[in-house]
Amino acid sequence: MSVVQATFAATLVDEWVRGGVTDAVVCPGSRSTPLALAIAARSELSLHVRLDERGAGFFALGLARATGRPPVVCVTSGTAAAELHACVVEAHHDRVPVIVCTADRPPELHGVGAPQTIEQGSLFGPAVRWRSEPGAPVGEASGTWRSLGARSVAEAVAGPLGPGPVHLNLAFREPLAGSPGPLPAGRPGGRPFHRVEPDPVAGVRVDPAGLAGARGLILAGSGCGPPASVIGLAEHLGWPLLADPRSRCRVSGPHMVAAADAIARLERDDLRPEVVLRLGAAWVSKALPSFLAGADVVAVDPWWRWEDPARSAGVVHRVDPGAFADALRCHPVPPAPAGWLTGWQRAERRAQEAIDSALAVEGLCEPLVARRLPRLLPAGATVVVSSSMPVRDLEWFAPAVPEPPRTLANRGANGIDGVSSTALGAAASGTGPVVAVLGDLAFFHDLSALVGAGGGGGSAPSRERASAPPRERASATSCTILVVDNGGGGIFELLPQASSLDRPLFERLFGTPQSADVVRAAAGLGVATADVGTPSELDEVLRAASTSPGIRVARVRVPRRPGNAEVHGRIHAAVAEAMRR
Repeated sequence: MSVVQATFAATLVDEWVRGGVTDAVVCPGSRSTPLALAIAARSELSLHVRLDERGAGFFALGLARATGRPPVVCVTSGTAAAELHACVVEAHHDRVPVIVCTADRPPELHGVGAPQTIEQGSLFGPAVRWRSEPGAPVGEASGTWRSLGARSVAEAVAGPLGPGPVHLNLAFREPLAGSPGPLPAGRPGGRPFHRVEPDPVAGVRVDPAGLAGARGLILAGSGCGPPASVIGLAEHLGWPLLADPRSRCRVSGPHMVAAADAIARLERDDLRPEVVLRLGAAWVSKALPSFLAGADVVAVDPWWRWEDPARSAGVVHRVDPGAFADALRCHPVPPAPAGWLTGWQRAERRAQEAIDSALAVEGLCEPLVARRLPRLLPAGATVVVSSSMPVRDLEWFAPAVPEPPRTLANRGANGIDGVSSTALGAAASGTGPVVAVLGDLAFFHDLSALVGAGGGGGSAPSRERASAPPRERASATSCTILVVDNGGGGIFELLPQASSLDRPLFERLFGTPQSADVVRAAAGLGVATADVGTPSELDEVLRAASTSPGIRVARVRVPRRPGNAEVHGRIHAAVAEAMRR
């Protein structure tokens, strides 16, 4: 039995390698032994060992976001499998490819009180692109093993609903440790058993009739397509380009509008568009949908997900956004009316000047952190930004720069779970230095991500080739975690609860001030720390983040929550006053 199980697991791993998988995240556990050993035996895979299954899932999401390739996550049975649910939900909603493998007891141990035995086959419900429960391996089924491994990769990267998580629930019988026998024959030349070819884009059809000569703008979010295509389309149409930092399009240029949220709050009729072309994911801003209400919205949604909470899209193109932009640029289109673009350019210039002037007298605060990040980090860096306030601050206040860093966020389900783990996973991909920006609550929520991160221990977020000399260890990984510490749930100070509830009740249920110390908690886990209290100290930490290897936590001491709300209010008021002048 152990030989059959070992051969089955080795066959799956071989197909994953053939299919382009380069990373595997493994959590210690007994029942998953056959698969863990098979993963460790392959030098082509970077092996990442994590203690906490919940953090391991988000670590894998960081790898997938940074590389675009599906990592494998391997955990044991029972609650270990259930711990992956949050990352599976996030991967599902944000279309992140990941292969989730949960070990399980064989059928004869179900329903009889065997330890660590729960119903796992449909554990993640509709949040997976595809799932399979092949049962305990038997030699007679060896002809199906390669198909199972190859299909799991294909479903994760090229399913009909777009990339996303797949779930393999793998039952193993004791004895669990063994050596594999000869593997079933694979395709010649190292090809995967199955391969899904992408749809051709040559047949993209666009009708520019509704866009010709219109007062229009492009709203670019995450997944909007290549920046060159999107920026080129804005130039072709003569429209303003409103670019979320996650779009990678917030590049300095005559069509760029980075202060879109601040401008939208003013509700100026002379800037209201007739047509909005929406590429990529929705923005976080609540001011923009209100300001754009009444415009004709053309959405590009390649996966037919109906991501349109306002139900504003009159036309939906089911095509790749980059291909759509390139196809539209091939059509001659009359420009927007005279003064349309220049009006937005004036508004953008005045808003940016007002934000800079306001922050010059505020000192270190949350908007200043967002303002500094793109200006001080190189294009090869990656910013992993938490939901709640950090992602809003970056969207509202990050300026356009010539070469912005890549920005990633877990905005599928918009939770604050696993942010540090996601950042460490992105850093372990080897694609460049990573800076994570998160609040104190998100930091403590994922504190276990730092176990072993200070060096030593099997859970250190190193990137090692199994059974081969390590290429990179934790010391070569560069990840700086900026903890913007405002003393609790800062976003709630900007919500109606802050003014409608008695203060003690608000503090208990929503403010949730923490007595734990960020620096001491990180130092206690052996991680290098810094305490940032001035803008110059912040600049020093950000410059070091892109040049110094290692993992470090920097607490950024900003005004407490009520003061932070006041800072935001003063900045918005300054922009409004600049516009009135």
